[in-house]
Amino acid sequence: MTGLTAPGPEAIRISDEVARAVAEGRPVVALESTIFTHGLPRPRNLAVALEAEQQLRDAGVVPATIGVFAGTPTVGLSTDQITELAGADGLDKVSLRDLPVVAALGRHGGTTVAATAFLAHRAGIRVFSTGGLGGVHFGASESFDESADMTTLAATPVTVISAGVKSILDIRATLERFETFNIPVIGYRTRRYPGFYITDSGHEIAYSVDSPEEAARVIDARDRLDLPQAVLIANPVDPSKQLPPEELDGILARAWAEAERRGITGNASTPFLLDHIQRDTHGRSLDVNVEVYRGNVRLGGEIATALAAARSGA
Repeated sequence: MTGLTAPGPEAIRISDEVARAVAEGRPVVALESTIFTHGLPRPRNLAVALEAEQQLRDAGVVPATIGVFAGTPTVGLSTDQITELAGADGLDKVSLRDLPVVAALGRHGGTTVAATAFLAHRAGIRVFSTGGLGGVHFGASESFDESADMTTLAATPVTVISAGVKSILDIRATLERFETFNIPVIGYRTRRYPGFYITDSGHEIAYSVDSPEEAARVIDARDRLDLPQAVLIANPVDPSKQLPPEELDGILARAWAEAERRGITGNASTPFLLDHIQRDTHGRSLDVNVEVYRGNVRLGGEIATALAAARSGA
């Protein structure tokens, strides 16, 4: 694959397609790779990854799937590269702290929200669609277990479309940390913060926007002020597609009890809990995960298009 390279010897590879689109001011949306390297089972993982790219292309938006391929952080993975990563075993889950290590060792890796946001910004991409964000884990006052997503987004001026933070997290504490980090959280057509699997986590947020154009105006205002932080757009899953809210509390309680029984903590807790939820719901949580992602990819494309139109009009 040919491409433009950021400063340094192959520090970051940007595909020709993505580089041209950014240079020409056309809409581009970044997509993370952990959803298909770590988040979904095979072969559904590859199907969802390629569907997301096609969904954007059909809307006139350039997709930029981001991951680490053979040690090179890559913005705009090719179909062959996505296919190889989706089928590989033992891939690294690459957050920002891991990027230099994985790069130096020449390893494959799926990038988290933190690493994807950083690489997207380095490539000049303004919009990034994902499923759910990391945040504050329960018991963090003692364990200090907080996602690097938050600190990275506090210093990375991208726009992230998600369906909230993952339901296994302490959502109230996470929203407080977003406030501390000066990261604006804006609901898309709602003032109720979504809870990934459910439309309403039970927490209110201060602001909402009603259209991609309104979101674009907020993003442009952030950029004119030269502020360093991300803008978070909270896009709830369609209520008809959510897990029944009355079931979720029980599902989460069983997942946490099993994790405690097995002594699973730290980095191992998130994949364990999500896998437990999948088994407890007999796969329904995976269906919600995919619906969440589709909705966020669609909205990301709409916001990127509105941003490009506003910039060309100016």
